[in-house]
Amino acid sequence: MKIGDLARAGGVSVETIRFYQRRGLLSEPPRGAGARRYSEGDLERLRSIRAAQTAGFTLEEIATLLGLDHDDRTAARSLAEARIAAIDEKIATLKTMRAALKDLVKDCAQGGEGPCPILGAFSISPKTNPVNNQTRARRV
Repeated sequence: MKIGDLARAGGVSVETIRFYQRRGLLSEPPRGAGARRYSEGDLERLRSIRAAQTAGFTLEEIATLLGLDHDDRTAARSLAEARIAAIDEKIATLKTMRAALKDLVKDCAQGGEGPCPILGAFSISPKTNPVNNQTRARRV
């Protein structure tokens, strides 16, 4: 199959395949009759890369996984455990972010006078007249 066929079958763009080739994740087959021909094995490897990405593995980790012997359970388990720890850390961070935003939304919903607590929390300045900004910029 040609590169476009591989891309369609794998659910990626041609540029993604080329990127994976540059990173050493996919091999670039030799030209045969003018066009490179990819095999079912290439498609299977592409699908493996995509599945590992979906599980949260980085491209470097995927390269390591692809290089492992199928009997190397220890190394595969170690990589997966590290990925789980990273995901757990990200979840904890996201929960903290969610709680902070919920508090800001609650403060905003209470109304009151003064600036919006959401915008204030991010130090977003009130809108100013763009004409004044242009005049100010010219004076500098």
